[in-house]
Amino acid sequence: MITSTSIRKNPLVVTIIINFCYIVESLDIPKTCDNSEWTQNGITVAGGHGQGSELNQLSRPVGIYVDDDQTLYIADYNNHRVVEWKCAAEAGQVIAGGNGKGDRSDQFNGPTDVIIDKETNSLIICDNGNKRIVQWSRDNGKSGQTIISNIDCSRLTVDNDGYLYLSNDNKHEVRRWKIGDKNGTAVAGGNGQGTRLDQLNDPGYIFVDENHSVYVSDWGNHRVMKWPKGAREGIVVAGGQGGGSDLTQLWGPQGVIVDQLGTVYVADGGNDRVMRWCKGATEGTIVVGGNDKGEGPNQLNRPQGLSFDRQGNLYVVDQDNCRVQKFNIYSASNF
Repeated sequence: MITSTSIRKNPLVVTIIINFCYIVESLDIPKTCDNSEWTQNGITVAGGHGQGSELNQLSRPVGIYVDDDQTLYIADYNNHRVVEWKCAAEAGQVIAGGNGKGDRSDQFNGPTDVIIDKETNSLIICDNGNKRIVQWSRDNGKSGQTIISNIDCSRLTVDNDGYLYLSNDNKHEVRRWKIGDKNGTAVAGGNGQGTRLDQLNDPGYIFVDENHSVYVSDWGNHRVMKWPKGAREGIVVAGGQGGGSDLTQLWGPQGVIVDQLGTVYVADGGNDRVMRWCKGATEGTIVVGGNDKGEGPNQLNRPQGLSFDRQGNLYVVDQDNCRVQKFNIYSASNF
């Protein structure tokens, strides 16, 4: 069972001293300097050998989780599996699923996201096509246990109290799930499909900060919304100027991470770039990508999930290139 304190994302926290950034360990949320920079040429750390089902390949990867030792866990959508990819490994290994498309306890139907419950040493997986959330042991688990069923789940995350948050693109809402809860509680959207501040349009990736504010990539509205705890409507914190490629715009936003300064990092899927929006900014800046669609080291093709490791390096699921790219952060001495 999931406990209320067991699941943790693997974020990064950075402390600012004068003009320098130092990485320190923390359980909760990334914090970067406003002038942090990452190398523009990414390193392929998973996949990159074309679309396929071999252990050195991925097929339409979606969500990602980066563990403390830089081991990657990737929701490999078209291969109906979750792959574990060790740091510097040339190939991954199937850690959940991989038994064909299906609804048995040892199968998935298009998994879209994954996180880790470290207390039970298990994965929590969004099994999108089967409309369920599955817990799967990392200790040689042969099958999973359904912990939430009959839920149109798109992406998932967890807060620092162990509550699960699931985005439902069919109902245009984000719901929070307590242990033993049968229905969950709507915490963003839930007022029908639309463009109002109390509505969402095909929500996808979600992030929850230490104050339990919910950030959601409002894919169909080309914006990222922040819903403070208990709020009845959200605040636009990135995009919201219609779909486009200007610095004031997003096009089909995907993965989202927010640091302790309120800076929003978002995978701008339709523009093949990752954007940074500082708190209160009316336009964003390009962090990586934005060099047209392609498979070069400085290019992306429909980026999806995002994650930082504890050193501040940025990982991007480069979906249509069937790979995960790592962009190294410049050292503190470069600032």
